[in-house]
Amino acid sequence: MNKDIFDLNQYNYEVPQTLIAQQPVSPRDISRILIADRSKKTINEGIFKDSLGLFNAGDVLVLNNTKVIKARLIGKKENGGKIEVLLLKKIEKSIWEVLVKPGKRARLNDTVIFNNGGVTAKIIDRAPMGIRTLQFDSPDLESLLIHIGKVPLPPYIKREISDFKEYQTVYAEKDGAVAAPTAGLHFTPELIRDFKEKGVKVTYVTLHCGLSTFRPIKTEDIRDHKIGVEWIEISSATAETVNSAKRQGKRIVAVGTTSVRALESVAFMDNGPVARIKSFFGETGLYIIPGYKFKIVDSLITN
Repeated sequence: MNKDIFDLNQYNYEVPQTLIAQQPVSPRDISRILIADRSKKTINEGIFKDSLGLFNAGDVLVLNNTKVIKARLIGKKENGGKIEVLLLKKIEKSIWEVLVKPGKRARLNDTVIFNNGGVTAKIIDRAPMGIRTLQFDSPDLESLLIHIGKVPLPPYIKREISDFKEYQTVYAEKDGAVAAPTAGLHFTPELIRDFKEKGVKVTYVTLHCGLSTFRPIKTEDIRDHKIGVEWIEISSATAETVNSAKRQGKRIVAVGTTSVRALESVAFMDNGPVARIKSFFGETGLYIIPGYKFKIVDSLITN
C-alpha cells in the first residue's frame, strides 16, 4: 500500500467559510448532498431527501440514537480567571473526566466555581492535552446541567444556539454524547417514515460521541494517532435486523462514522462467508484507517 495514504496532508482540504452552515435549514432534509457512486465512478449533487431513491426494500438504515447533553460549563477560578469545561465521561458519582480550556490555568487542587458559586469543583487529577478529573460538590450534576450547562458546539459554529433541539437529531433518545452525530441532523420524521414505507429497515445503535469523535488528528502519520474509547450499545433486536439483511444480501447503510464504528466493533465471522454482529454494551477503541476491511457496512451517509 502506498505510504502516502497515511500522510495527514492527503486529507487536508479548504472549505469556504460561506459554505459552513451556522443554523439548520428548514426542513432539514432539503440540505444539499453529494452522492458518490463508487461502482459507477460518478459524483452527483442533490438534496438530502433524494437519498431515499438510492435505497431498495430490505436494505437497512442504521442510525445513532445518542443524545447530546448540556456538557459545556463556563466557570472561573477563585482568582477570577475564566475556565471553560467540557464534560467527557462520568467516572463515578460527582467525579468526571473533563476537557478544560485553557489547560494551563487548571492546576491540580485548584477549585473551579460555576453558576456564581452555586456549584464548585476541585481538580483532583490531570493528564496531558487539557484533560482533567474534577470532583463536583453536587451529587446530582446531571440535573443541574439542564439549568447551568450549555450546548457543546463544534468550533466551526460561531454562534450560540437558541433552541437546544437544533443540535439534536430528531431521533435522539439516550443521554450521553458531548457532540452530535452530525450526519443524522438532516433526517426529518417524515423522511424516516418514507424510508419505512419503502420497505427499508430502520434500526438504531448507540455511540456516545466523546473526545475520540471530535479531537483532530495532529500526527503527520495518521497511524500514530491515539484514538480513545467510546461507549456503544447494540441491542439484540438491532443485531438480528442487521444479520438477517446480511444473510439476504441486502445493504447495510450506516449514518455517520459513529454508526460505522459501532457496527464494525461488534462484527465477527461465524463459520460462514457472511459476517454477523452481536449485541453488546461496552466500550470500543476501534480506529479505522486505509487498509481496513469492512465486514458489515456497505454504504455510508456522512457529514
